[in-house]
Amino acid sequence: MVVHWSIKESQAEIAPGVIYDDFWGFEGKVPGPMLRVREGDLVEVHLTNDLRSLHSHNIDFHFVMGPGGGASALKVAPGKEAVLEARALFPGFFMFHCAAPDIPTHISNGMYGFVLVEPADGLPQVDKEFYVVQSEIYTKDGDPGHKNFDYDRAEKADPQFIVFNGAVGSLLKDRAPHVAEDQSVRLYVGNAGPNLISSFHMIGEIFDNVYREGDIISPPAHGLQTTLIPAGGSVVVEFTPHDSGTFLLVDHSIFRLHHGAAGSIVVDGPQNAEIFEPMTDGNHAEMSADEHLGIWQAETVQSASAHPLSGKAGGSSSQ
Repeated sequence: MVVHWSIKESQAEIAPGVIYDDFWGFEGKVPGPMLRVREGDLVEVHLTNDLRSLHSHNIDFHFVMGPGGGASALKVAPGKEAVLEARALFPGFFMFHCAAPDIPTHISNGMYGFVLVEPADGLPQVDKEFYVVQSEIYTKDGDPGHKNFDYDRAEKADPQFIVFNGAVGSLLKDRAPHVAEDQSVRLYVGNAGPNLISSFHMIGEIFDNVYREGDIISPPAHGLQTTLIPAGGSVVVEFTPHDSGTFLLVDHSIFRLHHGAAGSIVVDGPQNAEIFEPMTDGNHAEMSADEHLGIWQAETVQSASAHPLSGKAGGSSSQ
């Protein structure tokens, strides 16, 4: 498999009216594309750095079993290209990130993504798959305007924003992915950090299968409400919704809602009174994302939304 990725340093709106000027990413995306390969594949990565970039960059692939995960081999200055060949030896859902100095700064600025190495025989089929990545953004404050990376807040692990897929609201309202009632769903969930552990939870659902820490070889856990994802780690969860409505994705370190840590999946279909039926007049069947988000009011912002996976993920090469 041959992969061609580029690096661009740019700006992006990360919350309503908040423009982050240090938005660096692979293929112009935060998170970077999800790469999907098979156990045993030889992966040839071509990495180019935009001529207008101000920094050198590289990639440390957690699936790569070699020095630095390939970071030194893929070191690329502005306007240059580097190439690496690596064999995918072990199945799992693995992070990749820039490891150029200063590593925490490059990750904080959006230089991360994930690679799915499927077992040689593949994974069981499901109806829908999505790619979700939690991360932190460190700015001096959350006021509207242009913002830069705040090193002091990062050192204290005190992010202004904690987000799914690069921005507040990226998986809410008209950006929420849709599934049908009784469809099987698989979420590939990464935690890019760089500092915080995620307590990943879906309000109103129980996970049928949880492949903890990206381990897709061992038998999954069943019937979990919340699962931990370490910084630089991942989880694969599967569920089948049996009622319709909007189901929120959160980090159940729950005050992080006030920093933007909420997404959603919309389940289309009829209400299933055998499963769920409000009995009090005037009570809504579900809370809105606005009510859960508190100060953010779940406003739609320009950002990367969840990537439905059907052969290709987020514009990446896949199999």
